[in-house]
Amino acid sequence: MLERLGDYYELSKPRIIALLLITTAASMVMAARGVPPLGLLFWTLLAGALAAASAGAFNCVWDADIDRVMKRTAARPIPQGRISRRNATIYAVLAGGISFALFYLLVNPLAAWLSLAGNAYYVVIYTMWLKRITPLNIVIGGAAGAVPPLVGWAAVTHTIGAPALGLFALIFLWTPPHFWSLALMTELDYGKANIPMLPNVYGRERTKREIIYYSLVLVAASLALYPLHVMGALYFGAAAVLGGLFILDAWRTWREQAGTYEARKLFRYSLVYLALMCAVMVIDRIVS
Repeated sequence: MLERLGDYYELSKPRIIALLLITTAASMVMAARGVPPLGLLFWTLLAGALAAASAGAFNCVWDADIDRVMKRTAARPIPQGRISRRNATIYAVLAGGISFALFYLLVNPLAAWLSLAGNAYYVVIYTMWLKRITPLNIVIGGAAGAVPPLVGWAAVTHTIGAPALGLFALIFLWTPPHFWSLALMTELDYGKANIPMLPNVYGRERTKREIIYYSLVLVAASLALYPLHVMGALYFGAAAVLGGLFILDAWRTWREQAGTYEARKLFRYSLVYLALMCAVMVIDRIVS
């Protein structure tokens, strides 16, 4: 029984859920300018976790054929035969349905519809369409991962505010360098699965240049939130330091002649960067 529960937990892609919940919670705290009502926080994060679990399970169902041939994903429950596609689909539908009901009844309808739209975009637009046909899949599909801050803000205010849109933009621009650094580490896997990721379509050098370009745009956009009066001076200083480190890691990745050491460093730092940027935005919003 515990093993089966563990399989469904893995099917849900828990690491992605954790990242999405961080951005949701950060947006809620910013909207409330402090800790939002604990009941609202609990139901929003629970519904958000179920929504993300549903999307992750649908992704695993649709991509079961390519997961079998990729070393990074071959141990997932469906390729290993521990969960059938049918049962995984039932789980995804149930998790998604419960998530929408919780959002709609215990949070608010706007948060419910925003969450559903984000899931639909991820499952239909990215997973079922873009992922297998274009190396720009991550660029366009990144919008799905940027929706949780909008959901969090809507949960507190019943509207969509400028700070939430700012965090949406940052996550959208952060996604390409984050995933392309991962792709540099696993390009052979993507090639075996015939997934057109940038490194195995246009080569490593082009991918590294694109990482530099997107990193520069990401940092510029993050700093622009200060003159646009979305965030304050405390945020600006921290964003400048964190962004400078991001660009430095991107530059080192571009300069690396062989191997994936710098790409791995960039991938890991990108996770830290996003978490710290959320924390800085929260602090700035509360104290300013």
